[in-house]
Amino acid sequence: MNPSATTATATSRSKNKTLAAWLAFVGGPLGLHRFYLYGMGDWLGWLLPIPTALGIYGIERIQQLGQDDQLSWFLIPLLGFTIAGCALRAILYGLMDRPTWNARFNPGAASDALAGQTQWTTIFAIALSLLFGATVLMASIAYSFQHYFEYQVQEARKISQ
Repeated sequence: MNPSATTATATSRSKNKTLAAWLAFVGGPLGLHRFYLYGMGDWLGWLLPIPTALGIYGIERIQQLGQDDQLSWFLIPLLGFTIAGCALRAILYGLMDRPTWNARFNPGAASDALAGQTQWTTIFAIALSLLFGATVLMASIAYSFQHYFEYQVQEARKISQ
């Protein structure tokens, strides 16, 4: 077997850091980054859509039943925390240095292989993940605490009457 064929085979199977960061940011709540990096047998990739779907169901419950639906108070933050966690994962992928990336996700490649290179598109994915992930995380926390404290006030009013 000639060396160029071996290099071409290793390169075609290498996992690109920029693509992984974008998949975690855009399709993370569906597990797309996990499937890309670990294959379709990754059980965490298959579990990620569950809190995403539950959060979307919580949004639908709010639209149908209104703000007083207590189950939606629990379900909607699941979506927010999942999105924020996937944005954090995108940041971690993007900030990983090239030798670490290639050692972890491209074990057959050289430590300086181009698949682990940080590019401008990687930096853009990191910046958007930081901006959007922090916003969604803070909104989820605010939403959860607001409804929790409103519920506590309502219960206190019931007791005092």
